Amino acid sequence: MTSYDDPRFPGPDPYAPLKDLPSFPLHSDDFNDGDKLPESLTADHNENPHLRWSDLPEGTKSLAITCFDPDAPTVAGFWHWAVLNIPVEVSELPHGKAAEVLAQYSQVLTLAGDSGTKGYYGAQPPAGHGPHRYLFAVHAVDTEVLEVEEDNTPTVLGFNLYFHSLGRAITWGWFENE
Repeated sequence: MTSYDDPRFPGPDPYAPLKDLPSFPLHSDDFNDGDKLPESLTADHNENPHLRWSDLPEGTKSLAITCFDPDAPTVAGFWHWAVLNIPVEVSELPHGKAAEVLAQYSQVLTLAGDSGTKGYYGAQPPAGHGPHRYLFAVHAVDTEVLEVEEDNTPTVLGFNLYFHSLGRAITWGWFENE
């Protein structure tokens, strides 16, 4: 059982049907694993969290970062963030500055999430729906560039990650609009 597979939340473990992959250290200065997310990470601000990772699996050639809400009142959850083709030398994204840091790399691609936003879209569960989990995943990828088109969805990215991921680290927080 993973730390984010918690009976307080209605949605499934979205990573359960995927192959088991080695993990690696992933940390955020903005929240601890399982904590309530700060207001700055909500849709009122749309500031990406600080993320730092290390000790990537051997053979990692690039990274992808995703944020997914499995508790959204839909059949398919809700994608909040999807970035791919991040160079392996990047090991940290500062709070609210991911777009600035990643803009210096021409191969980095940010996909539009379910909000239509190309970039991080903050937590925004429907009022009264209860708490939702936000799973921030860093994926270690076996190729420098994943062949994903800029108009593809995060689901298409996820399909490609299934075949090209060497490792995956997840940190998560939750938020509720009462």
